[in-house]
Amino acid sequence: MATLQEIRAKLKEQEVKSGSSNSRTGGDNAIYPFWNLKEGEQATVRFLPDGDKENTFFWKERLMIKLPFAGIKGETDSRPVQVQVPCMEMYGESCNILSEVRGWFKDPKLEDLGRKYWKKRSYIFQGFVKDDPIGEESTPENPIRRFIIGPQIFQIIKGALMDPDMEDLPTDSTSGVDFRIIKTSKGGYADYSTSTWSRKSRPLTEDERIFVQENMAKHKAAANGS
Repeated sequence: MATLQEIRAKLKEQEVKSGSSNSRTGGDNAIYPFWNLKEGEQATVRFLPDGDKENTFFWKERLMIKLPFAGIKGETDSRPVQVQVPCMEMYGESCNILSEVRGWFKDPKLEDLGRKYWKKRSYIFQGFVKDDPIGEESTPENPIRRFIIGPQIFQIIKGALMDPDMEDLPTDSTSGVDFRIIKTSKGGYADYSTSTWSRKSRPLTEDERIFVQENMAKHKAAANGS
């Protein structure tokens, strides 16, 4: 697992690259739908390290493209549908969709359409849901959930990691901290800008430690082909 200092160094490296260039699933219910929170509610979660030892961060970047369709061919009462597909740039390959869309931004008449089909960036985290005001009807057997975090919340997470006052990695099993996802509204849209890290550290419970160990064992077995 990378240290907090290594994460900070990597984030700084990405900022430099981003600045020069401008001059994080399946169909199961492992994803926690925090966007279903009511206005004023908050969910408390605990992020965990990524099982990929080669990954400096405890999240994975996710690039998706939304493709809207008028309906499904062959169905008489077909409604508009929207399909999300992964952008191949996420895997270090050329994306045919973006190759086509990039040219649209040179035409003022196609700019809005270009934004519609442009890749959307988010981040995949994993961890426990400690406080769930949503009251899900069913939850997966494995309590380690996935969280699709958008840029707004991610900037809050990133900002805290870069703060020298944060001395320990928030995913540490003993001295880590929980994260509160708080939903409000701004201009008629959902707003998560008041989300924040807990001020007090909390060691993982014995049950949580057991689930983490079991999950790591499954990943290792899968990697070894057993």
